[in-house]
Amino acid sequence: MVERDSPGKRRRLSRPVVLAAAVALVDRDGLAALTMRRLATDLGVEPMAIYRYTAGKEALLDGLVEAFFAEVNERLRTSAEAGADEARSPGADWRAELRRIARAFASAVHAHPEILPVVATRPLSVPMARRPTPLLQLTEHILAVLGRAGFDDATTLTIYRAFVAWNLGCLLVDKRQVVDNPEEPDLILRLGLHRLPAAEYPRLRTLVPRLAEYDDERELVTGLDGLLSRIAEPPLDSFYGGSAP
Repeated sequence: MVERDSPGKRRRLSRPVVLAAAVALVDRDGLAALTMRRLATDLGVEPMAIYRYTAGKEALLDGLVEAFFAEVNERLRTSAEAGADEARSPGADWRAELRRIARAFASAVHAHPEILPVVATRPLSVPMARRPTPLLQLTEHILAVLGRAGFDDATTLTIYRAFVAWNLGCLLVDKRQVVDNPEEPDLILRLGLHRLPAAEYPRLRTLVPRLAEYDDERELVTGLDGLLSRIAEPPLDSFYGGSAP
């Protein structure tokens, strides 16, 4: 039971506080552990106190997406304020800005890997106009970047879709494998690959352990550059008014 002075505790709640606690819970215990009751326990309130800020479990999943993209946007603002905004340097172009966004997105994924499956799938079940504001803001920014680069609407949407698909795809193919036996020092045994017959799955047994050496941010940016070079004709002007890329 919440103590009689609980109104004071409830007043300290806000939607950002509730969502931050939900993110922390998922980071710590995994997505399956996220329930209204567990979240209320972490916040020190009764479950009903949370319903003022999120309508239930489904809305809470949308809230995870909201919190994730709010963090991505904050990382972008921070990098700009710190002078690390390569897209605003002389001669910069739209590719530089997309690389900056990709790195901010990857950093947020590394900080909250358990949330990535929700980020990848949850927005698909929500109409565009009802998606979280931070996601809409980032989407608008990407489209504006491409528009300022001189691309027509059709090319802008092609690049946008490729950019989103590449980022999600690279990060979903994560270098960390589900461990079969954490106490086993041998990597093949630890990952459970010995269960795969060597004659039938020789490449899986050979290559899967090497995923542990996969530098996803480097691969993300390198692959993105190659992808954009193939699908985008040089626009007339860079989006900051420089010469064409």
